[in-house]
Amino acid sequence: MTITDKAADAKKASIRLAAMPTDIKNNALKAIAEALENKKDQIIAANQADLAHAEKENLAAPLLKRLKFQEDKIADAIEGLNSVISLDDPVGVTTSALELDKDLELFRVSSPIGVIGIVFESRPDALVQISSLCLKSGNAVMMKGGSEAARTNRILADIITEASVAAQIPEGWLTLLEARSDVAEMLSLDKFIDLIIPRGSNEFVQYIMNNTNIPVLGHADGICHVYIDKLADIDMAVSIAVDSKCQYVAVCNAAETLLVHKDIAPAVLPGLKTALEGKGVEIRGCVDTLKIIDVTAATDEDWRTEYLDLIVSVKVVDSLDDAVDHINTFGSGHTDVIVTKDKQRGLRFMDYVDSADVFFNCSSRFADGFRFGLGAEVGISTNKIHARGPVGLEGLMIYKWRLMGDGHVVADYSGAAAKPFTHRKLNKKFGD
Repeated sequence: MTITDKAADAKKASIRLAAMPTDIKNNALKAIAEALENKKDQIIAANQADLAHAEKENLAAPLLKRLKFQEDKIADAIEGLNSVISLDDPVGVTTSALELDKDLELFRVSSPIGVIGIVFESRPDALVQISSLCLKSGNAVMMKGGSEAARTNRILADIITEASVAAQIPEGWLTLLEARSDVAEMLSLDKFIDLIIPRGSNEFVQYIMNNTNIPVLGHADGICHVYIDKLADIDMAVSIAVDSKCQYVAVCNAAETLLVHKDIAPAVLPGLKTALEGKGVEIRGCVDTLKIIDVTAATDEDWRTEYLDLIVSVKVVDSLDDAVDHINTFGSGHTDVIVTKDKQRGLRFMDYVDSADVFFNCSSRFADGFRFGLGAEVGISTNKIHARGPVGLEGLMIYKWRLMGDGHVVADYSGAAAKPFTHRKLNKKFGD
């Protein structure tokens, strides 16, 4: 079967899945969770084979860490599935109701996008997250994972497909693409695929955006910042900075640059250096940073680098506004944090930083679909379209306008004797 044939099948499946009752979708998700638990030994064995091959191929350490999908990650995946089950069904939600005239009522109702194309690297757990969110939101999905995770992705896709189809989800709703050439073909299928979500390097995402007519939702880089304000609590600032950088370095919401106000820099930088170096972090500092602590000198390139590793750049800034300007110049619009005891300064930062996620006195690592209560996420969007930040169920929805009439015709509302529209808001749901 060609990729085009698979996409056509996915389109057919998406039509049926869009109208699938909530209980059937939830039962399918339960069946998938049970199947992952029952077949975890097979999954672990496949993943170990991928890890062994990746090590022989000298896969970079951050990617190797993302590739690992052992018992703890399987447990996390099952927890994520259960979380998605507990969420309200996003399909069929009335978001607007308006009377145009007596017995002529217009509703805006949430509906699935259709067929989602996902291209991701290294993380088998992403396959489980993405497929569960697509199923719950009534979307079919075509996924291409990295070749380094081929064995793990294959067994996960097989398990999910078998369990879901047995639970009455239409065949063809999930397609796993495995050849690199499949990506180029998928990007040409705008007749069948409604949205592409790429997850990978800056260059990879730019390639996707430049080689398809299909709308693309995603982000290129995760250059996240923590700004330590002059009025920050020093212990809190150190704790948040260390967690933002070190809690898990190989992810897009890990901090890559720390900005420190000049008035607090002499007090905070020595302790921050000790804490970060205690975690194995290499610090690269600006000229003013080097006057306070002994670290490697930063270059201009450091301010625009997503390390995904135990490296962080540190810059001393003159003011809150300078911090905001630096973030808006060098950041990627992903997640940026201020640490301060002054709420008004925090709110100013959040107003003026042009990012999808802006946080006050908390770690950048909270920028996550599961932590946001979205169940999981298909990715992070720095776009300014219908979805921004962690993309969960709502980000996989669009809407339909549904007009309910009783023989109404436009001719009655035209000409000299035209009837007026009432345009009265209604407090009712579609179907009531």
